[in-house]
Amino acid sequence: MADNLDWKTRLAVTYTDAGKTVAITPIDSFSPTFSLGIEAIHSIERTHVGAVFSPQSITFSMTVKAIGDVAARLTALALSGTRFAITLQEKAGNDWAFNSVVLSDCMITSATPTSASPSGAPSATFSGISMHAAVDGKDNARTEIP
Repeated sequence: MADNLDWKTRLAVTYTDAGKTVAITPIDSFSPTFSLGIEAIHSIERTHVGAVFSPQSITFSMTVKAIGDVAARLTALALSGTRFAITLQEKAGNDWAFNSVVLSDCMITSATPTSASPSGAPSATFSGISMHAAVDGKDNARTEIP
């Protein structure tokens, strides 16, 4: 059970500052959206006679607790326009489907903090875009977009 608390099993935001890689963690929730931009072409006689491909896009939202410095550090990245990566490191064992998932050249497009309340910690949701994604599968197959 202690394995589940290891930070390497979580998503992390990483960026380079003065030549050093800096990690921001933990991310409480993460929701990526991949739009592959494929539209079917129809004719009068048949459907799906072809396809038109548009550029791919990757957007995401992530929520962090607004305690400690996590939300402040992400806000600083947003305000400075610093590009970052969202990474998933491999967990020891065979229960992960991927060796790694990386969204790179990410930029935050908006931030929405919640109100503070006496019953729990406030949170902040950050939305953004990624210019590149790469997935390394357990079978050593690598997939990248765009």
